[in-house]
Amino acid sequence: MPKGYDFIIIGGGSAGSVLAGRLSEDPSAQVLLLEAGGSDRHPFYHLPAGFAKMTKGIGSWGWETVPQRHMQDKVFRYTQAKVIGGGSAINAQIYTRGNAQDYDDWRQMGCTGWGYDDVLPYFRKAEDNETYDNAFHGKGGPLGVSEPRAPLPVCEAYFEAAAQLGIPRNRDINGEKQDGVCYYQLTQRNARRSSAAMAYVAPNRHRANLTVKLGAQVRRLIVEKGRATGVEMADGTRLTANAEVILSSGAIGSPRLLQLSGIGPADHLASLGIDMVQDQPQIGANLQDHLDLYCISELRGPYSYDRYARPQWAALAGLQYLFGRKGPVASSLFETGGFWYADPSARSPDIQFHLGLGTGIEHGVAAMPQGGITLNSCYLRPRSRGTVRLQSADPAKAPLIDPNYLQDPLDRDMSIRGLKLTQEILSQSPLGKYILAERLPGPDVKTDKDYFDFICRHAKTSHHCAGTCRMGPDDAAVVDTRLRFNGIDGLRVVDNSIMPTVISSNTNAAAIMIGEKAADMIKSDNGMG
Repeated sequence: MPKGYDFIIIGGGSAGSVLAGRLSEDPSAQVLLLEAGGSDRHPFYHLPAGFAKMTKGIGSWGWETVPQRHMQDKVFRYTQAKVIGGGSAINAQIYTRGNAQDYDDWRQMGCTGWGYDDVLPYFRKAEDNETYDNAFHGKGGPLGVSEPRAPLPVCEAYFEAAAQLGIPRNRDINGEKQDGVCYYQLTQRNARRSSAAMAYVAPNRHRANLTVKLGAQVRRLIVEKGRATGVEMADGTRLTANAEVILSSGAIGSPRLLQLSGIGPADHLASLGIDMVQDQPQIGANLQDHLDLYCISELRGPYSYDRYARPQWAALAGLQYLFGRKGPVASSLFETGGFWYADPSARSPDIQFHLGLGTGIEHGVAAMPQGGITLNSCYLRPRSRGTVRLQSADPAKAPLIDPNYLQDPLDRDMSIRGLKLTQEILSQSPLGKYILAERLPGPDVKTDKDYFDFICRHAKTSHHCAGTCRMGPDDAAVVDTRLRFNGIDGLRVVDNSIMPTVISSNTNAAAIMIGEKAADMIKSDNGMG
């Protein structure tokens, strides 16, 4: 094993896994991937329905938010992955890219090279799409993208219910238009999860120039004379990077490690006794996330997957999957949804739906003893901005995560509108033969104050955090448009923390795209083939 490496990638999540796979394509480049979490050998990481276990603690750091002052001091469980593959190893496998307008807005903000036409080739490059091969989709890439294998009849009734409200069916929400309800495409191949680690790291572990270390906790970045030269591990070991240190620890982990390394807001670091390396007030600022709300309806019969929580039905589900790759085990449980408008004058959809084929699927969400379905909604363009800060100079301490949900009154108004729209969809006649009654929010929630109180009790994160190491052309930005750190040579940030604004959908596909685009930039800037 070499004593020094050319590239050290900190974080084996969605973007970091892509970088490890792509940078090690050049046999002359020594690449080290450091992942604080463990392996993804457990079956829950591979079976699509394993998602139901993930928000309840498996493969997670176990962090929470600070009390949310605009939500009656509610504390949110804030699942952040701690396993090779990162978020792509524990998410619901939903493959959505956001709206083309999201990326064109980045370009309008001065992020040259990040418009939709610029990023689309990297989405296509990543894909091995089992259904489409056209201007919007690619085949032959590392990442499996497929259609759901186990939808239920209630999903078709959901589409019919939406149609009664003027919401059309959309066969490809990653294609020409995002508008409408749909079966989501999924990061799956052969009814198994296709995480970034499975797609980009596992097939390349044999490469002599790729070293992967699991359970590898980085204590701090080493910066000497204005240049990042390596990392110091939790055990005091130092590792050297001859070309670049690449931080890919996510929208929470990346600003956390930068601040632990003395790079961040000077007053905050001084208050914790951390020696200053660089004053950068924007690190850990600009945190954005989608607040997830949900409506739960009890069903008239066994029309969802809830009954499979019982041991005898769980055994049957296992046999269905084993012999036919079908049934509840083949379902991510949230593979139906779509995009529509809370504000009819918006340029593109501002509400996203996820139809859960059961109840109690995620941590803290109520379960219906007789079975039910869950329809989630989230407002896609929040104006509220939060922060990631340290509570201590001790790396073992959890960070202070403050999404600052509903700080902006518009976010509150649009969120309530979205929740009311879920109720309208579920009340339409095509779903009447399945649904017995709405249980949450329920008939007692009538006024906007009632809805706000309900949200404060029941809302959760959508797991779409972004923005805490903002990319931009200005001097205040954390990274430039090639994701190079402003003010420290040899350092890049490559993950969803670089987003100036959070995209209008789930964020995993975008993280993989960012990794693909960054890999080309890094290769070009370092004269690699």
